Amino acid sequence: MARNDSGFSEAGLRRLHDVLARHVESGRIPGLVALVSRDGRTHVEALGTMRHDGGAPMRRDTIFRMASTSKPVTTAAAMILLDECRLRLDEPVDPWLPELADRRVLKRPDGPLEDTVPARRPITVRDLLTSTFGLGLDFDLLESPIRAATFERLDYSVASGPAPDPDEWMRRLGELPLSYQPGERWQYDLGNEVLGVLVSRVTGRPLETFLRERVLEPLGMKDTAFHVPAEKIDRLPPLYGPDPQTGEFHVWDEAEGGRSGRPPVFQGAGGGLVSTVDDYHAYFRMLLDHGVHGSERVLSRSAVELMTTNRLTPGQQASRDAMYRSIAHMTVGQGQQGGWGFGMAVRTHRSDYAPVGQFGWDGGTGTTVHADPDNRLTGILLTQVGMSTPDSARLIHDFWTTLYQATDSS
Repeated sequence: MARNDSGFSEAGLRRLHDVLARHVESGRIPGLVALVSRDGRTHVEALGTMRHDGGAPMRRDTIFRMASTSKPVTTAAAMILLDECRLRLDEPVDPWLPELADRRVLKRPDGPLEDTVPARRPITVRDLLTSTFGLGLDFDLLESPIRAATFERLDYSVASGPAPDPDEWMRRLGELPLSYQPGERWQYDLGNEVLGVLVSRVTGRPLETFLRERVLEPLGMKDTAFHVPAEKIDRLPPLYGPDPQTGEFHVWDEAEGGRSGRPPVFQGAGGGLVSTVDDYHAYFRMLLDHGVHGSERVLSRSAVELMTTNRLTPGQQASRDAMYRSIAHMTVGQGQQGGWGFGMAVRTHRSDYAPVGQFGWDGGTGTTVHADPDNRLTGILLTQVGMSTPDSARLIHDFWTTLYQATDSS
């Protein structure tokens, strides 16, 4: 099998291009940028256009809303604080987040908000890092009072309006009971947002300031931030949310004058970053290199190992498995990787083309980033199509399926 200097077979890369192009030519994905890397050698595809009705072409330096693929990057800020012993995994967060002290917990997760018992123990740093602190998106509780209350008080997605400042957001969070005891159940997303506030309070600086100084600048991630400045706004496509019934493109967020074009009041660690394929490649390559970038150490080797290996107990794992099985028909199998480290999924069993040990995550704006230590491989695929339909999820699925076939065995 002929192999080119990107570490993949020539035929495999041609097939990868053809599969990606087919999704763009279908009219359901206006454009995409993909980067695949192995052993430091890189291949990039930039296909389609920024807008669904044409216009400027996608480019390698196009900036995308990373959504939940923000989590693996923002978590590094907390890991640095652990490395420096400014945080400790199993200590309570109460000194920095007093709003979370003396928690009440629902007697029944789907029960009335006033029917509570005291928490058995405080919330710890580990609980936030593993998304097990007691609140979060839980597909088993979508119709519950706690889900409605959480959404009303804390959600600030594209559809839900602006976020309050971090202190007000924490005050609102502190008014809610937990749906589960701390450490009992894996629940998605909210723990990462709380973790971002924790980093800011421990360091006495905005999350982005600390992240930029300790992670983004050392890695040369010059286009990664919580908003796109005016001089770069032409590199940001609109974000589309196709109509689930008709597939018609609706703009969730415009580039010029949209949410991503101005600094947010709340720097959302769970989904607020914008970035490029090359910036994310630098970050995930650092993880594959055990925390080192060039001659500089960004994270300790142990911190990277904690982030990129499964940290869930069997009970937490069972709840995560059950949650994602219930929505597999919507996500084309996404979320089925098995385990969860700190800020990202970790594959603990082989369920598709990717091997055990692959780590990374996907984003609701049509983004996916994973690295694979065994194959020394990184894959990044970014689009401007949100997951209101299965189209971007199917593209992501086909990207990974085809990429692994292009990996030369040598």
